[in-house]
Amino acid sequence: MTGGTQVASITLTTEIPQSARTAQLAGMFDYNPDGKQTLTWRHELPLEAQPWQIGLIVGPSGSGKSVLARHIWGDRVREGHDWSDRPMIEDFPEHLSIKDITATLSSVGFGTVPAWLRPYGVLSNGEKFRADMARSLLGDDQPIVIDEFTSVVDRQVATIASHAVQKSIRRTDRRFVAVTCHYDVENWLQPDWVYDVAAQEFRWRLVQPHPPVELAIHKCSRAVWPLFEPHHYMSADLHKAAQCFAAYLNGRPVAFTSYRHLPHPKTRDIKMGHRLVVLPDHQGIGIANALETWLGEYLHARGYRYRNVVAHPGMIQLYSASRRWRNAGPQTRPGVITTTTTTMAAGNRSTRRLAVRSFEYVPLPKEAADAYLRGGQDP
Repeated sequence: MTGGTQVASITLTTEIPQSARTAQLAGMFDYNPDGKQTLTWRHELPLEAQPWQIGLIVGPSGSGKSVLARHIWGDRVREGHDWSDRPMIEDFPEHLSIKDITATLSSVGFGTVPAWLRPYGVLSNGEKFRADMARSLLGDDQPIVIDEFTSVVDRQVATIASHAVQKSIRRTDRRFVAVTCHYDVENWLQPDWVYDVAAQEFRWRLVQPHPPVELAIHKCSRAVWPLFEPHHYMSADLHKAAQCFAAYLNGRPVAFTSYRHLPHPKTRDIKMGHRLVVLPDHQGIGIANALETWLGEYLHARGYRYRNVVAHPGMIQLYSASRRWRNAGPQTRPGVITTTTTTMAAGNRSTRRLAVRSFEYVPLPKEAADAYLRGGQDP
């Protein structure tokens, strides 16, 4: 460390044993390694010149990114975690509460409750990436340094996951460094600094909004629901009277919402949210909020009020933090879900109580409402 600048002078020497194959290779390409190879790098990173939370080390494969990261941060550099064949949530440290675990999983864009009960090994690559990120966030490393960041997921998932990660990090006082060969994550991860290893260029940058996400929203048939059904956190049944909508990103369905009429003895203008699902690989960039705002405006324009009763902690947090939703009932209203288990000897009925919250949509001013409705496709 010199004047607040991290100086890394790195030399790697590899001994090359003499063998028939190494001799043949040297002869074929007129290359004489002289019994060893030596690689040398010198990097200067002014990491203490100003405050920061998120950093990005980027460069092509073989440029020395991982070597640099390990030179600076040692064994804090991770690619992943060890997982068992138990339900994934069982592999988080025992001292953590289930509330902390589920909140952190949701914060990195992994809010699919059924998937939390599956072993890590059967998760999708996108789910595995987010599970590893949640484990890192709940660990003690400072900074958190992730090698091969987003390398195992497709590039659309990588950008979305990067945005979810940076939002989660900036809610804390932690530092985070991503090490990757993928330059496309920069505008979504929004790092405070970037170091390009190949160019040996360090630059500070300002946090900016992520690139726009353009959703197309269409009314859809019930036939679309099976794509989303496995990811819903409660009953997967779809009411026969439900009106269904799907959101598309780059032509691919990524989210589903629906509503049904609320029977009421005194009013006939209330519609109730029925099922809302964002596919796991697209959680974390606000699609659920955008879709529900669009549906609220769609119903308001037709003379209806829109309500939702939710139990998922992430959805309660979303509605509670939004100016577009207000409490539509008691702060906490108990709900009861009854499950029946039948054994060979006799049927056993068990019940559990689940805290739920009720919210009603608050319409946007007219100009903003028109913009939201133009953003989707009015069915």
